[in-house]
Amino acid sequence: MAVSRALRRLLRIRVLEEEQCHLALESALGDLKGLEHALEGTAGRDRRGRSLVQASARSGELPDRLAGLQETVTAKRVAALLLPRIASAQTDVSELRQEFLEKRVERRQAETLIEETEACDALEAGRRSQQALDDWYRSGLHRSQSDAERNRSVLAGASGPESEPPEDET
Repeated sequence: MAVSRALRRLLRIRVLEEEQCHLALESALGDLKGLEHALEGTAGRDRRGRSLVQASARSGELPDRLAGLQETVTAKRVAALLLPRIASAQTDVSELRQEFLEKRVERRQAETLIEETEACDALEAGRRSQQALDDWYRSGLHRSQSDAERNRSVLAGASGPESEPPEDET
């Protein structure tokens, strides 16, 4: 039984689905990395605000101190907004990763099914080929035996009493 077109079409669909899931996963990972990078940026903004407050404490500049405090407050507010989005993005990434792995399994199952069918076809073709060789050999051997029997009967008939020389009666 040859691999059907429907089975090959199924494999192509599985490959395309896997690729789409992989691309969605890569996109979600990129979004997650962007959010994590933004969170790192807020940490840097918080450090800059603190250092500005420390520098203003030494110099006595009130506007620098207020700007530093505002930077720190803003960094904390942005971090508070980013943390739930990062958690949501991580959940999305894990779901997409699971979906991708499921599609990979489906693709591999279709590939295995096709490979097994092709292996069975090859095995059956080998059996048919061997059967044909066996039949050919048997028919040739049978002909050889038949020819040998005919030759013996022809030789036996030619060497019968008619062809023997007469015996001397002395």
